[in-house]
Amino acid sequence: MLLGKYSFGIGDRFGHQGKAQLAGLIKARAAGAEITPVWNKSHREHSIIGTAPGDVRYEADAAVAACGWNGPYFVDADHIGISNVDAFVEASDFFTLDVADFIGRPAEAEAVDAFAARHELLMETLEIDGIAEPFDVQTSELRAIASKYLAAVQEAGRIYRHIADRKGAGTFVTEVSMDETDAPQTPVEMLIILAAIADEGIPAQTVAPKFSGRFNKGVDYVGSVEGFSQEFQQDLAVIAYAVEKLGLPADLKLSVHSGSDKFSIYRPIRAALRKFDAGVHLKTAGTTWLEELIGLASAGGEGLGIAQEVYATALGRMDELCGPYASVIDIDRGQLPSADEVASWDGETFASALRHDQSAASYNASLRQLLHVGYKVAAEMGPRFLDALQAYEETIAEHVTANIYERHIRPLFLGSR
Repeated sequence: MLLGKYSFGIGDRFGHQGKAQLAGLIKARAAGAEITPVWNKSHREHSIIGTAPGDVRYEADAAVAACGWNGPYFVDADHIGISNVDAFVEASDFFTLDVADFIGRPAEAEAVDAFAARHELLMETLEIDGIAEPFDVQTSELRAIASKYLAAVQEAGRIYRHIADRKGAGTFVTEVSMDETDAPQTPVEMLIILAAIADEGIPAQTVAPKFSGRFNKGVDYVGSVEGFSQEFQQDLAVIAYAVEKLGLPADLKLSVHSGSDKFSIYRPIRAALRKFDAGVHLKTAGTTWLEELIGLASAGGEGLGIAQEVYATALGRMDELCGPYASVIDIDRGQLPSADEVASWDGETFASALRHDQSAASYNASLRQLLHVGYKVAAEMGPRFLDALQAYEETIAEHVTANIYERHIRPLFLGSR
């Protein structure tokens, strides 16, 4: 089961925008970019909204049938661990194994000894195409890195085998995720992590490292774009080397867990992919949910009223809603308008404050981040919110499709915006 060279993770909090999302990828195909859609939803999102993994499978299958999509597509059990994977096994055929919490847990000395013995060649001077300076890994450095990461990779192996026992090897895509941790991995650390993945027999098709800079939810990348570009290219070079030397799957590629809308790094990602003739998996998050709010506001009437109510409630419950996402948001409370002010806005004023157009004076990144994590408020509205999504489906779908195609696919996969 192959993911394809380019794949795109499309989160959909409420499961109503499958057709609109797929329409963006159909437009990409017509423009010459073949991209595999991957519907992703995490255990946390299911818990907050009250959905189940089978709901995502239903949405994906229904959208594919309705749109006549004849390419591969997947349903991702996003950021799962051994404690919650069983709920996803039946419905999913893509599993993001999140083992970041195991990074830094000391590995057993015997395991480190065995790893070092198996990989003596990594302690020679290594010339890697695409990286200017050779790797000169000392025994002590290899052992230190192995001690830091072996427990995490072993946990990934345990989860992978658990899934394979239930679904059968070769029937799903495996991603190993180490992005939700404090420090980015160096190229040497990436190489040693990949060696450990090979040792575990994990047929990983994507690996998600931690990159430098901030990947806040729903807003642009914060950090050195030049530094990110160098990191990304080095990781691509290490993956190519590991595929050749360590026997990892030939289609192994990087996964970028973007938190959505990292527009400023799309150009360097595209340039690096072309340089290395490499693929990528881009995982977005809650952008579709924000486009639903934009569509509701733009429709006016009851749609605008719901959008205003969501904001007012989210503002009043800000600490509660932001808590689980504290490490991936950066909200300036002084930039948040009052609930009364937002209640006075017309639909276009609301939409322009929320729409991710950084050239617009009305764009408000703090408001956008608050609403990004405020989907719990809409979930608590129950049928009222879901009925509004159906009532204003046409308007919302236009925004969802345009957002995916114009802001994400075109600059990253087609080289224009």
